[in-house]
Amino acid sequence: MPAARDGGKEEPTTLAAVIGGPAGSPATARKQQRSGRRGQRWRALPLLPRVLVVGAANLTALCHDGSMHRVVIVGGGFGGLRAARALRRAPVEITLVDRRNFHLFQPLLYQVATGSLSPDEIATPLRGVLRRQANARVLLGQVTDVDLAARTVHIGSVDAGGEADIPYDTLVVATGARHAYFGRDEWAAHAPGLKSIEDALDIRRHILSAFEAAELERDPAAREAWLTFVVVGAGPTGVEVAGQIAELARDTLRGNFRAMDPGETRVILVEAADRVLLAFPPKLSQRAADALGQLGVTVRRECRVMRIEPDAVCVQDAGQTQAVRIATQTIIWAAGVQASSLTARLADAAGAPTDRTGRILVNRDLTVPDHPEVFAIGDMACLVDAHGRQLPGTAPVAIQQGEHVARTVRARVAAHPPTGAFRYRDKGSLATIGRAKAVAQIGGLQLWGLPAWVMWLLVHLLYLVGFQNRVLVLMRWSFSFLTRGRGARVITGA
Repeated sequence: MPAARDGGKEEPTTLAAVIGGPAGSPATARKQQRSGRRGQRWRALPLLPRVLVVGAANLTALCHDGSMHRVVIVGGGFGGLRAARALRRAPVEITLVDRRNFHLFQPLLYQVATGSLSPDEIATPLRGVLRRQANARVLLGQVTDVDLAARTVHIGSVDAGGEADIPYDTLVVATGARHAYFGRDEWAAHAPGLKSIEDALDIRRHILSAFEAAELERDPAAREAWLTFVVVGAGPTGVEVAGQIAELARDTLRGNFRAMDPGETRVILVEAADRVLLAFPPKLSQRAADALGQLGVTVRRECRVMRIEPDAVCVQDAGQTQAVRIATQTIIWAAGVQASSLTARLADAAGAPTDRTGRILVNRDLTVPDHPEVFAIGDMACLVDAHGRQLPGTAPVAIQQGEHVARTVRARVAAHPPTGAFRYRDKGSLATIGRAKAVAQIGGLQLWGLPAWVMWLLVHLLYLVGFQNRVLVLMRWSFSFLTRGRGARVITGA
């Protein structure tokens, strides 16, 4: 506030007064004498923004009076959270909206589903992540609509509660993806996917309950069905889940039952393509298939799912005219994804084209066509790189896109030249199959076995959010490696 002097007459507040006290005070005079010419230069700057020197308190005040550039980020996944954190020193007001109050490290979700990790070890509260970032706030809510003309997002409470319209100057939408059943959504009731903690706990319950049911079952055919697990889709998630179920049965549960042998478990991995891990080079795909075979997993390549029933899956191999019925009580879907429901609403509102999975075809700078103030990143965005290839829906892509959006926002706020097109720096691909079994491609370098597995462990620990979670996960992995045990084999839910 201006300082009142000489009977109420106000004089402008100088930057020196903000730093060292009221202008003309003895303390300020002594500081100016000591600083010499530097003090003279400070006094010559009467109206610089106080936020530069007084920090978070004035920054918050500026946010409330609307003078700051408002950035609304929808989604606290890899892309959205990285964009928010990369803007921590920017003169902007950030509102991060998510229907969950935590950031989920999805690459390790399959380990929750197979009893290796607990949910809280791969989830970090968003408010805790951003607690020291004064220019950011977190809202728990479901974004139900986007008004591009008014530049507002409508938020409804995740529970029966309030709702609000949040204005923005820049909107970043990073809502991820959901399961895709290729037009057969009725399959979802019998073949759950793996995208959320609830999905992981549901699959864990199915897997562990199947072993318990097999212990009680006296009919050999019915017991075989309980001990048969079918995983549909041989991408990284499918390969990892299949390998973990096989290790669970052959190592962890060995000796735990009396009436049946977990070693009789059958794990079947169904893939429509001619090899597993299609995104990897053929040599590494074959290494992964060999590792799965060593674990006892049956890989059915060029095999399509024709029908899913409550107690079976019907598949048809290439070149065959008849489908084969596989009796099973546990089917896990890892075959496809599609963009979130908000993606369709945003695309309709913007008149933006989408691909066959519903992802928005964004511009090279990640903006939505005809709306430079709106960015779409992560699994909901479709972008073709310089070689004509679509970028994969992986965490590294989303993280780099979040960083690019933050650079673009900082440049716009500072009235600097545009940052240009997004360029993805491919740092490699990793997939694990089981204990000391993994494949890795880093540039032209191809690794498999123990070296690739160690690299996989280190990379995932590095990307895991939160120091506490890194320590807990490392301890869990160390215990599992030494004992072949799994400490999260708890059956919960209905």
